Amino acid sequence: MATRIRLQRHGKKSKAFFHIVAADSRSKRDGKFIEKIGTYNPNTNPATIEINFDAAIKWVQVGAEMTDTARAIMSYKGVLYKNHLLNGVKKGALTAEQVEEKFAKWLSDKDAKSWVSKTIWQKMQRQIKQRA
Repeated sequence: MATRIRLQRHGKKSKAFFHIVAADSRSKRDGKFIEKIGTYNPNTNPATIEINFDAAIKWVQVGAEMTDTARAIMSYKGVLYKNHLLNGVKKGALTAEQVEEKFAKWLSDKDAKSWVSKTIWQKMQRQIKQRA
């Protein structure tokens, strides 16, 4: 059975809300699914993404293909990077402790970048308001 990780649309017209699911590739977009992995709400600013990390890793390691949007979401949340590190453990290049250490460092760097960009964005918004 070919499995895909994809988005399942919910919500009303022009207020889309998506569930991230693992489903048989032959099933309909909003049809039967195997497991719900998380949710994605693009209506909020910034978009809200909640993922069951362990379930997502499990499906990626099993070999589930991802749609482009699902891949982007998984990459943003670090699921693909963690899978990459875990494959290093299987090959003997890393230990489990090194994987956790590298992933924690990646998360902290990512949070620092987002904080810096957020403060820059807020500063630019204040400057625009002052000029007006």
